[in-house]
Amino acid sequence: MSLDIARSIAVSSLMASQVQISVASSNVSNADTTGYTVKTANQVSTTSGGAGTGVAITGITSNVDKLLFRSLITAESELGAADIDDNYLDRLQALYGSTAGADDTGTSIANTLASLEAAVSSLAATTSSASLQSSVVTALDDLASQLRETSNGIQELRSTADAAISSDVDQVNDNLKTIASLNAQIKQAAAARQPTGDLEDQRNVALQSVATRMNVSYFISSTGDMQVYTASGQTLVDSSAPHLLSFTAASSVTATAAYDPNSSSGLSGISVNGVDVTSQITSGEIDALINLRDTVLPAAQSQLDQLANELTDGLNAASNQGTSLPPPSTLTGTTTVSSSTALNATGTVRIAVVDQSGSLVSYGDLDLSNYSTIGDLVSAINGISGLSASINASGKVVITSSSSSNGIAINEMTSSVGADGTGLSDYLGLNDLVTGTGASNFAVRSDILANSGLLPVSTLDSSATLTTGGKVLTAGSTDVVDAIYATLTDSRTFSASGGLGSSTGSFADYAAEIISNVASKATSAATTYTSKTTVQSTFASAMSSQSGVNLDEETAKISTLQNQYSAASQLIQAINEMFSSLLSAVQSVG
Repeated sequence: MSLDIARSIAVSSLMASQVQISVASSNVSNADTTGYTVKTANQVSTTSGGAGTGVAITGITSNVDKLLFRSLITAESELGAADIDDNYLDRLQALYGSTAGADDTGTSIANTLASLEAAVSSLAATTSSASLQSSVVTALDDLASQLRETSNGIQELRSTADAAISSDVDQVNDNLKTIASLNAQIKQAAAARQPTGDLEDQRNVALQSVATRMNVSYFISSTGDMQVYTASGQTLVDSSAPHLLSFTAASSVTATAAYDPNSSSGLSGISVNGVDVTSQITSGEIDALINLRDTVLPAAQSQLDQLANELTDGLNAASNQGTSLPPPSTLTGTTTVSSSTALNATGTVRIAVVDQSGSLVSYGDLDLSNYSTIGDLVSAINGISGLSASINASGKVVITSSSSSNGIAINEMTSSVGADGTGLSDYLGLNDLVTGTGASNFAVRSDILANSGLLPVSTLDSSATLTTGGKVLTAGSTDVVDAIYATLTDSRTFSASGGLGSSTGSFADYAAEIISNVASKATSAATTYTSKTTVQSTFASAMSSQSGVNLDEETAKISTLQNQYSAASQLIQAINEMFSSLLSAVQSVG
């Protein structure tokens, strides 16, 4: 072998070792860099005329298992969804309180209902007790406050989810831009025969970030572009540019706010290039957030509203059977009507003017079958001595005593209005105990809340005839209080709502069922999160094992390469000395 060839081989070995040491050193220094994969300097032998001339580095590459990476991408999406579900359902469960505490008392709606039952039961024994009346009103207000707070909490969770969708969409868009930018850099580097491994790592990290938030499909084109699509094929990144998601966060979210893919009003969906792709997102954080905002949390609200509305109907039906003692001088209904509203009613209702001690001033028994409209009824009430009736600007029937020292009492008697057979006072809402159209505004009637003495605990005498001056309201009557207690404790049927099947039981039973349903979902979400964490961790570990940096191996490799570098340097030095000796010999001969 000539000295030229020997030196060429030694120099190529020196240069190759230098590149390999640089690559191995970079591997060690980037071992903790997110998404970094181990790089390898590919070395090949070179020949000339069939004889070996040394070695050369053909490129610096990383080895990423494509199937394993695809599995990791899917696992990232599933874990993203599971994480969101676990977090939000745990927070939803906390809103409902606990059914039992360390002292065997709980903070749930079911426990608050039980406290109300106990307060009403105590009042039934002594209905004239001002302190017991106050206890009932306080317990009922506690229940109303808890229903409102829970409802508000559910809507706050929906609002938080909506804001989180917006944040995730921004993150996805940033990563789509990053992928598109890296596509261009990778093509440029490849064209210049520069290594692209680090750029590909960064692109993979960006794709994983997208996958955490929404499930996507992707492939690498022959030109090196990563092209990204939604699960149903809507383009997110192509060879030319990113196609960004569009979403508009809501300024506020109420119980009635909803997403409608066929309407531009309401809560926003997600679109790409004007195409609604909300339904194409079936995994990842965004999918879970949309499902919570539009399905899971509205279902919880629906169940809570059914509880509140059934309570409203039951408690008001009971309270409209009686009046307070002394009775109020004005009754204002809660049902919106007009003078032309049809009155499909039968039976008799008794309306009386009573003084502060419960003695009769005047009264009238009205046969409702004689009146075809609310206007006719108002006129008939105006015909009772000492009373005036009207329909106010809000469309509510108002009955007022002519003397402020007297009050108004109603006995629904046999009155039956509409197909449901509701008593007249209950139909008009003249003596309601609670107000509201759902859990969000369920409340104790404001004047009763301010003055518990207005709690209806007495019943107007239903004798065939009444005598002026005679007692027609007594403090010891338990009819209304018993009716309220029966409303709370008797079994009733609750319709299927929010994914919860129909059931039969008391209000406390239904409240406990709602809480149990949420607890079951929260437990299931926690289990799923643990499972998905394990799956993602398994794939991530496999990726790290296959493509990550092994510090021991890289350190050993550097040591070996340094020895090779030293040997090549010594060989070059020896060859140079041989050249010098040969040159000296030639010169001496000359």
